[in-house]
Amino acid sequence: MKRPSGGKGKELAAVAPLLNEITQDILYDKVWERPQLSKRDRSLITIMTLVALNRNQVEGHIQLGIENGLTVEELGEAISHIAFYAGWPCAVNGARALLNVQRAHEGASRDD
Repeated sequence: MKRPSGGKGKELAAVAPLLNEITQDILYDKVWERPQLSKRDRSLITIMTLVALNRNQVEGHIQLGIENGLTVEELGEAISHIAFYAGWPCAVNGARALLNVQRAHEGASRDD
């Protein structure tokens, strides 16, 4: 499975090899590969949880979510929806993360 972008896994493995091993072997190779939910659905759940908790891994998971079939419009709608449950500041930060990913993607498209 493709992992979220950000390149932190190998860096973190240098200081926390067990954490990296568990992340790769359990989270990505086992949990994300279970057939009961699509990768698209797992991405949506993960992104919204990270937005709700105001976690800094959200941009990498937004990019992965787009690669897994989510659209910017769907993610924007979901972020707007959870604003009432997770809090306005979390939703605004999630929308900013989505905008950053969209801008990076548009910039990469222009470079091609």
